[in-house]
Amino acid sequence: MDLEAYELVIDIPGRSDGVPLNLDIRGGQVWGVLGPNGAGKSTLLHTLAGLRRPRSGQVLLDGKPLLSLRRRTVARHLAVIFQERHDSFPASVLETAMIGRHPFLSPWDVETAEDIDTALQALRRMDLAGMEQRSVGTLSGGERQRLAVATAITQTPSVWLADEPTNHLDLHHQVSVMRLLAERAAAGDAVFMCLHDINLAARWCDQLLLLYPDGNACWGKARDMLVPSALERLYGQSLASVELHGAPVFVPTESARR
Repeated sequence: MDLEAYELVIDIPGRSDGVPLNLDIRGGQVWGVLGPNGAGKSTLLHTLAGLRRPRSGQVLLDGKPLLSLRRRTVARHLAVIFQERHDSFPASVLETAMIGRHPFLSPWDVETAEDIDTALQALRRMDLAGMEQRSVGTLSGGERQRLAVATAITQTPSVWLADEPTNHLDLHHQVSVMRLLAERAAAGDAVFMCLHDINLAARWCDQLLLLYPDGNACWGKARDMLVPSALERLYGQSLASVELHGAPVFVPTESARR
């Protein structure tokens, strides 16, 4: 299933219209969005999820206007992993992971053994086995982030939207989450994520979107976007680049680029 942005201008208060985005986020692709703070990465992701209205243009899910679809219908195909998650009521780790099955249940349905097994497998994948009955309020930031990913796994989406999916994670779990998303793309899902780490984008993404604070943007294949001069202009920071195992690695140098 594809997610498309057609002539999309995201709505950021106080900023004039930016470059309209025409993106075709297809199954099998891993998209990364790079840009400094305030460039609109999270706003774009929320707009693509149908959680914010665009200033102009539209988002299409499988060729249908996203905002015309029922939220339950959208949730059966599209999952969102937020950068921060605030728990509004006490719940266990397993109960939280089971939220991923809610779009598939009628109001009076109860979860089946298959639903529970799906959630348990997701928790194991995110290294949360044995924590099923713990209160979410007792988890560390990294454990909560892994639980958010496990909830998305339980949802079995075909489109993944992730806002800083490695937020709060140690190095091992960063790799675990990025590998999961790459595997889902290899299985035919579409993955679109906002990132701060250029090197994660260089390692795992095949498509990149560069968002500038003034509303300008450029996008294309990762190998064409990962140009030091373009990234230096994006971040206002001088970079050194080397190649490691066939992929570029970027390191900031001491001098800022003006």
